[in-house]
Amino acid sequence: MNFADIFKKSFLEGYASSRIDVAEIIICMLITVLIAAYIFMVYRILNRNAFYNRNFNLSLIALAVITAAIILTIQSNIVISLGMVGALSIVRFRTAIKDPMDLVFLFWAISIGIICGAGFAIVAVIASVIITVIVLLFERISVDKAAVILLVNTTDYKTESQIMNIVESHCSMYKVKARNLTKTKLDMAVEVKTDKGAGMVEKLMDLECVTSASLVDHDGEVTF
Repeated sequence: MNFADIFKKSFLEGYASSRIDVAEIIICMLITVLIAAYIFMVYRILNRNAFYNRNFNLSLIALAVITAAIILTIQSNIVISLGMVGALSIVRFRTAIKDPMDLVFLFWAISIGIICGAGFAIVAVIASVIITVIVLLFERISVDKAAVILLVNTTDYKTESQIMNIVESHCSMYKVKARNLTKTKLDMAVEVKTDKGAGMVEKLMDLECVTSASLVDHDGEVTF
């Protein structure tokens, strides 16, 4: 047996396994589930998507628990940890995350699993409280007024100036997003910021050529 074999044997015997009590595993999982359930409730309260995705919210709990189990396994056996790193490196997730806040909650759940699995549950609790306070605090700060889309349909393509005069008198900011012009009609989509939406729509409908006028909320970013 040469020096390399002796070193390899001593390394594996010293670090191949580190027993973790069943009680420690259960306590770790329970704490992870409790904090993940807290994340579940926070997401349910703060969710601003048009449709609440319960499956995504439930996946946050499962993701935290799975991550904690992986960290516990990595701690207990260095050989398994190396194999697990290689196995996880080939995993590809192709689900598109449209809302940045959903990505925040995903990373939050994963972080909770890592921290609890490493045995620092108090850090996970403090971090969760701080994250909640930050999100609630800054959510209540209104940076800018949300814009809406004004849709106008007319039977006369020469009435754009009249429409824009009414829009300008009722809106603090406006921007034409689409203009569909034919020989007999004009359709317009205008992004506006206004506190006088109802009055503006009534004024537009007073024009003989206007067949419809409506305001539509949208989930896009404010561009002003």
